Amino acid sequence: MKAASALDYRELARRRLPRFLFDYIDGGSYAEVTLRRNVADLENIALRQRVLNDVSAIDPSVRLFGHRQALPVILAPVGLAGMNARRGEVQAARAAAAAGVPFCLSTVSACPIDEVARGTETPFWFQLYMIRDRGFMKDLLAQAKAAQCSALVFTVDMPVPGARYRDYHSGLAGASGAMGNLRRIWQGAMHPRWAWDVGIHGRPHQLGNVAPVLGKDSGLEDFFAWMRGNFDPTVTWRDLDFIRAEWDGPLIIKGILDRDDAITAADIGADGIVVSNHGGRQLDGVPSTARALPAIAAAVGTRLTVLADGGVRSGLDVVRLLALGAEGILLGRAWVYALAGGGQAGVAHLLQLIEAEMRVAMALTGCTSVADMDHSRLVD
Repeated sequence: MKAASALDYRELARRRLPRFLFDYIDGGSYAEVTLRRNVADLENIALRQRVLNDVSAIDPSVRLFGHRQALPVILAPVGLAGMNARRGEVQAARAAAAAGVPFCLSTVSACPIDEVARGTETPFWFQLYMIRDRGFMKDLLAQAKAAQCSALVFTVDMPVPGARYRDYHSGLAGASGAMGNLRRIWQGAMHPRWAWDVGIHGRPHQLGNVAPVLGKDSGLEDFFAWMRGNFDPTVTWRDLDFIRAEWDGPLIIKGILDRDDAITAADIGADGIVVSNHGGRQLDGVPSTARALPAIAAAVGTRLTVLADGGVRSGLDVVRLLALGAEGILLGRAWVYALAGGGQAGVAHLLQLIEAEMRVAMALTGCTSVADMDHSRLVD
């Protein structure tokens, strides 16, 4: 099967991955209402077609946080992404660098910060959760600074993890000890290409940034137990002072879905926000990103950089979110599907598809630059 879209890569990922990994990528929390809304609400946004404009010189580049990038997209932080292809975060970071867009490494990545830094010469972003152990956080921030990470994405919508039923059904969560390991090993053995690429040659199988605190107990069930006990539900806006004391680069707050929270983020001096519901993986039933974005962009768009994610499966979706007020778009599931389906080459191809789709959408809405893409390009 030759992929021609992100949805084609999703099908390749479904075929090639063990169920516990595919369901982790693909699933959301509870009944997955918000997961479906993210996609459906974007699909229902109608672009305003305009004709007989000179669109011979389209420029899809954008300047974000002091850096010019080829496209207004970022590869979003995705936990466990490196388990979907051999040392997967390194492959994705290389593909992003070659395409001229940022890659953001998750706190709970398979590849640690220093491995990704060694694997690419281009600075990348780093994503951080608020963890009870502030010493551990300080160490991660020091590693990110040493690796010359160019932005910090601080995720604030996970003081406690949401209930993801698919992970329990697949055996990723809840199945502890030998039985859980055997179930995952069996699923891996049923997908020999993945077993050879990742299971055998993709070691070590641990979450690189978290491995030092897990020690020898580094299985997936150990990680989920650690996560439940160490994410910090006491975190408030005051804790941003701790982050600022340890980080002097661009600070982006991810997980904003309410206008008042966006205003608070601007008031405390954040450089950017990501309008996001965690891809429908946290509080189910909240609005889609597409529904929440316009009011937030109107409230704070002149005070900080507004980014968005959620439900993006094509360059058309990128254009839709730009028209709703975002300045940059984070791709999540889409790039991990491509990584699982085709490794570094798959991610590179996905970004080529996104650019090609963007160029068509920009041309047929009469836009020659990202700055032209605003609400006037939509059908009211």
